[in-house]
Amino acid sequence: MPETTPKLFLLARRAFLALTLGLATFALAPAASAAPAAEGFVQSNVQKGLAILNNKGLSAEQKREQFQGFILGLTDMKRIANFTLGQYRRTASPQEQDAFAQAFQGYAIAVYQSYFSKYSGQSLRVTGSIERAPGDVVVQTQMVDPNDHSGQQPLEVDFRVLSDNGKLVVVDFSVGGIWLALEERDQFSSFLGQNGGNIQALIKHLGDLAKSYR
Repeated sequence: MPETTPKLFLLARRAFLALTLGLATFALAPAASAAPAAEGFVQSNVQKGLAILNNKGLSAEQKREQFQGFILGLTDMKRIANFTLGQYRRTASPQEQDAFAQAFQGYAIAVYQSYFSKYSGQSLRVTGSIERAPGDVVVQTQMVDPNDHSGQQPLEVDFRVLSDNGKLVVVDFSVGGIWLALEERDQFSSFLGQNGGNIQALIKHLGDLAKSYR
C-alpha cells in the first residue's frame, strides 16, 4: 500500500469531522427571530387602518367598506371564529360552523372599527415584542395622541401575529391588557351555556350586536 494512503485517510477523517461539527453547529443555531418582521407588519398595516378612519374625505359607508377590506387582509378571521366558538365547535355541524364564521366576521369587523375609531387622529408606535413560540409573536404598541399633553402613559395595544405558511396574520389584539378573542370566547360560551348550545341563536345574537356598533 502506498505511504500516502494513511495521510489521505487522515485528511478525509479531519474533513469529515469538520463537516459533522459544522452541521451540528448549524443545527444548534437558533432560528432567525420572527419578531422584526411581525413588528414591521403591525406598524405598517395598522397605520393603514388608522389612515382609512382618519380620512375626512370618505363617507361613513366608504370608511366601513375600506376598513372591512383592510381587516380581512390583516386577520385570519376563520381561525379567530373557530377559537371563539370554543368547546361548542366540536358538536357544531360544518354548516353551523360556516354560518357562525360568516356572522362572526360581520360582528368582528364592526367591533374592530369601533375600537380603532376611538383612536382617530392618533398614530401607532411599536415599543417591542415577545416571541411566544416560533412564528408566534406578540407585538407591543402604543397609541400616541399628538394633542395629548397630560403626560399620561399612552394606551397600550398589543397584537398577536402568527406566521401562516410564510404569511403574517393577526389573530388577536388586546386593549389595556384585555385580549379581544379571549373575551369573546368567554362571552360566547356563556351565551351558549344559557341557550342550550344553540348556535343559531348565537348567530342571530351576533347579527344584532354588529348592528349596534354601527
